Amino acid sequence: MGCVFCKKLEPGTKEDVGLQGDFRGSGAVDHYGPDPTQARPVSSFVHIPNYNNFPTQSTSTPFLDGGVIRGISGAGVTLFTALYDYEARTEDDLTFTKGEKFHILNNTEGDWWEARSLSSGQTGYIPSNYVAPVDSIQAEEWYFGKIGRKDAERQLLSPGNARGAFLVRESETTKGAYSLSIRDWDEARGDHVKHYKIRKLDTGGYYITTRAQFNSVQELVQHYVEVNDGLCHLLTAACTTMKPQTMGLAKDAWEISRSSITLQRRLGTGCFGDVWLGMWNGSTKVAVKTLKPGTMSPKAFLEEAQIMKLLRHDKLVQLYAVVSEEPIYIVTEFMCHGSLLEFLKDQEGQDLTLPQLVDMAAQGPSSLSSGQPPRLLSLADSPSSQMCGPLGSCSLNSSARAEFPTQA
Repeated sequence: MGCVFCKKLEPGTKEDVGLQGDFRGSGAVDHYGPDPTQARPVSSFVHIPNYNNFPTQSTSTPFLDGGVIRGISGAGVTLFTALYDYEARTEDDLTFTKGEKFHILNNTEGDWWEARSLSSGQTGYIPSNYVAPVDSIQAEEWYFGKIGRKDAERQLLSPGNARGAFLVRESETTKGAYSLSIRDWDEARGDHVKHYKIRKLDTGGYYITTRAQFNSVQELVQHYVEVNDGLCHLLTAACTTMKPQTMGLAKDAWEISRSSITLQRRLGTGCFGDVWLGMWNGSTKVAVKTLKPGTMSPKAFLEEAQIMKLLRHDKLVQLYAVVSEEPIYIVTEFMCHGSLLEFLKDQEGQDLTLPQLVDMAAQGPSSLSSGQPPRLLSLADSPSSQMCGPLGSCSLNSSARAEFPTQA
């Protein structure tokens, strides 16, 4: 994983390459964040009609900022666009397609917002991490936000991307700047990724090399789609990506009824109970951990589940919902390859290279640096407590105390 050139660098000295041959050090950030220049108007380069030019009653309208609502003065952003398709899971949800526009009616509901579709006129709840402000950089397919250099390389080198695939991410070292990561190939190194710093002008423009300056990042990207102009390769296509997991199954779907869960196939058995592949509401694939009666009281279970609900990181298996009456069900995100230990025993795991294995081993513990309160998080250090998903992504099963099962 990653380019050979990058592998030769010592930890903490990885660099972004500029067209003029200069180098900048970079740190490591592992989670998504806001567009640092969201408040700045973007160019008309983006070929999406600007639906925001109409009077508003409020002078401070919230906007999406890395999954968090922020306020900005002035007319503000009132319309959002869908980044992915979404199929409604409940009667209160909205089904929508990528590119659909919404008027947000209520964004104080956390991870699920009440919205009205401009195309259908219907009102319902939508997952907040599936939308972005119209005409913002966050709405661009190639914008990946606050991901680290290593994550960028992992995604660009995954199947489905060819030479010239690219993404733009926040700079790890310079506030308000970005990095352009491009998949490249040569005979000496094979497939690898090169990184270019997109620097910001005091006047508000952006550039990789001073001879080519642009009013917006969108204009800069469009330029290098048309000509490589010193880059390793033309920008050919945005890096492929998977739909993110929604935060929770639906609005207010925390304590759910047993009848909403269909157990389909037993995945494993442990000292606390069994693990099943299941379906919630006939629409969403989930992992269901069934606790043996008497393992713990429903009251104690709910107390621990509330703590678990607070733990959020893309490298922690997400706790979706619970059935609090015995036999207790714990409903979590489904990891398609199961435990990392079992995955590594299979042929696909045995074919992995050493750099890939090291990268996978590092992904789970990265959640320790996520800002979670240390007293809430205890992690099993065996491979069986790590779960494996698509593209070699690994997550830890986490627990508040030992009574909460950690193996799946």
